[in-house]
Amino acid sequence: MIPDKAPKEDVFHGSEDMKKSAHVPSFEKYKELYLKSIENPGEFWGDIAKDFFWKTKHTGRVFDYNFDVTKGEIFIKCMEGASTNICYNLLDYNIHERNLGDKVAFYWEGNEPGDELTVTYRELLRRVCQFANVLKSQGVKKGDRVSIYMPMVIELVVAMLGCARIGAVHSIVFAGFSAESLCERIMDSQCSLLITADGFYRGDKLINLKLLADEALRKCRDKGFPLEKCIMLKHLSKEEETSVGSQSPPAKRPCPDLQKMKSLRPKDSKTQVPWNPEVDLCWHSLLREASDECEPEWCESEDPLFILYTSGSTGKPKGVLHTISGYMLYTATTFKMVFDHQPDDIYWCTADIGWITGHSYITYGPLASGATSVLFEGLPTYPDVGRMWEIVDKYRVTKFYTAPTAIRLLTKYGNEPVQKYKRESLKVLGTVGEPINPEAWQWYYSVVGDSRCPIVDTYWQTETGGHVLTPLPAATPLKPGSSTFPFFGVVPAILNESGEELEGPSEGYLVFKQPWPGLMRTVYGNHQRFETTYFKKFPGYYITGDGCRRDKDGYYWITGRIDDMLNVSGHLLSTAEVESALVEHESVAEAAVVGRPHPIKGESLYCFVTLNEGVTYNHTLEAELKKQVREKIGAIATPDYIQNAPGLPKTRSGKIMRRVLRKIACDEQELGDISTLADSSVVEQLFQNRCCTGV
Repeated sequence: MIPDKAPKEDVFHGSEDMKKSAHVPSFEKYKELYLKSIENPGEFWGDIAKDFFWKTKHTGRVFDYNFDVTKGEIFIKCMEGASTNICYNLLDYNIHERNLGDKVAFYWEGNEPGDELTVTYRELLRRVCQFANVLKSQGVKKGDRVSIYMPMVIELVVAMLGCARIGAVHSIVFAGFSAESLCERIMDSQCSLLITADGFYRGDKLINLKLLADEALRKCRDKGFPLEKCIMLKHLSKEEETSVGSQSPPAKRPCPDLQKMKSLRPKDSKTQVPWNPEVDLCWHSLLREASDECEPEWCESEDPLFILYTSGSTGKPKGVLHTISGYMLYTATTFKMVFDHQPDDIYWCTADIGWITGHSYITYGPLASGATSVLFEGLPTYPDVGRMWEIVDKYRVTKFYTAPTAIRLLTKYGNEPVQKYKRESLKVLGTVGEPINPEAWQWYYSVVGDSRCPIVDTYWQTETGGHVLTPLPAATPLKPGSSTFPFFGVVPAILNESGEELEGPSEGYLVFKQPWPGLMRTVYGNHQRFETTYFKKFPGYYITGDGCRRDKDGYYWITGRIDDMLNVSGHLLSTAEVESALVEHESVAEAAVVGRPHPIKGESLYCFVTLNEGVTYNHTLEAELKKQVREKIGAIATPDYIQNAPGLPKTRSGKIMRRVLRKIACDEQELGDISTLADSSVVEQLFQNRCCTGV
């Protein structure tokens, strides 16, 4: 599976200086550790577990599982019988056992340059304890679900760790999702409380989050699920926070653009920020009454930690459930090894905590390792296209982790906005969310990293909890565009359509043969869906839904989704979910959605709509359809192209041939075999009606 020796030609290597201090300094050391991790996973992960605090030790096997649906229920267990608290390990243990109390946990960089905040591990613990006490005062207890709908602020980390401290299960909803999406997630997870903020700016665009939250709560009530408590953070109004401890001064957050923020100041809140005293509670007022000491709730290893929803191919989002101990071990280990984290590093992941990358590699992984991170609220192009490199220089960032979408976007502006900044502190660059094309990889390596920083091109999913295919910066020779080799404990395979394992250079379905500690445990409330989605097609394997190619040197290359999912700007979207939103419009009889390559986003949404009899397609209707999708799902799902389709290419059994629609979207005339089409004349008509430009 892993070659005896990595290739030496046509590859890029980490520096000799990096190898001297690296956790995994060579390919030979990687192979040694990898073989141990797959041949004796209990011993491998048991050794790592010794670096964490356990209230009680495990009594069962360190690692146990069943991946074969024909042999019974699918399960994964790690450190069974042990008890711990992940918040205690991230904060108290780092402060008391590793003496990191005064170390910076986060440099928060706001949307506006100059809006900033520094929080140490000790300060973060005080805030988390206060908020944990707030949650308890509102009746939240172990096992309860709490929905969090917030911008990228320190309080978002405080809220999620406050939940973890008392054993509550957080369900974070990306603040770019619509009210309908928030409502759906609140109801599916039966949340007892919503935490949100008044609003925030993304660049120069105001997002009035409280309005969206209120609309979601109204939708919940209309559907028979009244959520009676909502805690709101005053973020834009910048209410000065009270002392987080008797020795701590109020945390001041300068707001340089006062004119911009004026619309949501407290004096305007009656008109700008809705407030329902029967439901709404003020974050700041609650904290004033809360103690900054809170004993952690000791939880079993397999108790749930969080639910995070990811798009499902059926159109209904899946509540991916992760549990405490395995997720803690895996995020900490992947963070430490993949970024080769060292004590003096300044690490920056540009993702949003509303996605799994933010959970694993902004909050849990870095804090478990005692890291100092940058937490960024803004955009890479605001107020100018040099913003990211200005922040790199400002905080002396050493390890930088971003999406190929952002890299491709910035390449449009050339080298000058990058090279006006020094970037001398950078040591490792990373990518996440989608495969990076070799051209963008080369620009990232040569321009951003000055041809001296190895790139860790990480492949993983919401479901996997952490990296599963990835280089290690000092050990792995790099091929631009390849995720290289598996991480410790991960055993990949490539299958053909018949479920047969392919050896050597090959291409097919990417699957995994055994679990690792961070793998999801179930779909919340629907274990049957978990088994059907990930294990039934090929019994004995976890199915990723992605295609993969393995080259002659054993390197893995992700080729894209095999199921009806699209990867838009690194975020998975269900074609069924978008189609469902389109057909809810009274004018639409039928819809089909496919992906079309996009130079920045990777894939764009190309939608075909068949209208009801007598309805005319025009720009007004197109705008309505785009608005409908935005409101049902969120701005990230806004169609790039909508094409009027008098008919759709279907087989004689009535199945839409999306393969043909993808060819039409890309204006590719070679369609392959279309002999099963019921009416081939539809194809010619669709080619004539093609959208030539997107919006």
